[in-house]
Amino acid sequence: MYQIQTLNKISKKGLSRLGEDYVCADEIANPDGIILRSFKMHDMELPESLRAVARAGAGVNNIPIEKCTEQGVVVFNTPGANANAVKELVLAGLFLASRKIVQGINWTKTLIGQGDAISGLVEKGKGDFVGPELEGKTLGIVGLGAIGVKVANAAHHLGMDVIGYDPYLSVDAAWHLTRFAHKANDLQTLLEKADYITIHVPATPQTKGMFNSEAFAIMKQGARLLNFSRDSLVDEADVLAALDSGKLAAYVTDFGSEALLQRDDVICMPHLGASTPESEENCAVMAADEIREFLENGNIKNSVNFPNCDMGKVHGTRITILHKNVPNMLKQFTDALSDAGVNIENMLNKSKGDNAYTMIDIAGTCDSTVKNAIAAVDGVIKVVVL
Repeated sequence: MYQIQTLNKISKKGLSRLGEDYVCADEIANPDGIILRSFKMHDMELPESLRAVARAGAGVNNIPIEKCTEQGVVVFNTPGANANAVKELVLAGLFLASRKIVQGINWTKTLIGQGDAISGLVEKGKGDFVGPELEGKTLGIVGLGAIGVKVANAAHHLGMDVIGYDPYLSVDAAWHLTRFAHKANDLQTLLEKADYITIHVPATPQTKGMFNSEAFAIMKQGARLLNFSRDSLVDEADVLAALDSGKLAAYVTDFGSEALLQRDDVICMPHLGASTPESEENCAVMAADEIREFLENGNIKNSVNFPNCDMGKVHGTRITILHKNVPNMLKQFTDALSDAGVNIENMLNKSKGDNAYTMIDIAGTCDSTVKNAIAAVDGVIKVVVL
């Protein structure tokens, strides 16, 4: 039986994917895997039994990636599972940024108590909330992953001109992107052309504060900025200065702060991007599928610390090796098997940065002597025989 610890409430639809060979509970002493959402694991002691952590969501800032890697724990996330939910909120953000809907609603509520005079007051006051239409305007999308592509396609159908920038655009994303979207060769080109800009990139040291005074200086006067990715991507002091100068007409974000909440030209939401029952189910289903495929077959998909590897289902004996990405590793593995008279039937090796993963299907069985010989190779992190 596989032991799965849940650190947050996880959708039953997701957990049901694990089947009868799995025990899932909030408290498990020696889990094989952990599924979580927002629980912060940084102060948590990782049990020796732990092989995998699956985050039912895209961000993994709440997981100690380096510590997991050192202990041979594969960390998964669920990119794209919440893409439609975020896309819909981005579309709402575009309308809110343009038409001053929130400001108009808030002002209308101040008319409570005016009785029959309300209709006349509305006619007099509505001119303060005039805003442009989206049709015919240019939307710049920074980051063309699962969410960015969905936003691009939807914005095209709204009649917007779409320009996207993503130096790491994947083949799969490109296949799903509308042919009417224009690809910018650099961020500056996008910033110069866009009336609206929406951010869909991960938070990394390289992207921290990428929307700063230099970026705002390049933008059109009166541009509108949407950030439903991470707060650290936008320099708050610089965005406030851009709003004060009129360079930005509006800022819509899923990440509020004391300073942002005080402004009428800023619309802050309480991190609603993935807050739909459908999104939570999709993320849970993907997380459960990832962790089950890894525990049962050793296959890796959507890991943030180890490479994707897939050799299908196990039909005999499979040796899986998490190790450092250094020269001469494969020779040492095959030598250990050869010395023991073990025949290799199939093998796959992939790397990701400093880490690598090797899967070896062998004829017969793998006894502890062979496993220990492979584990003793310098640079090996963990060996599991399936």
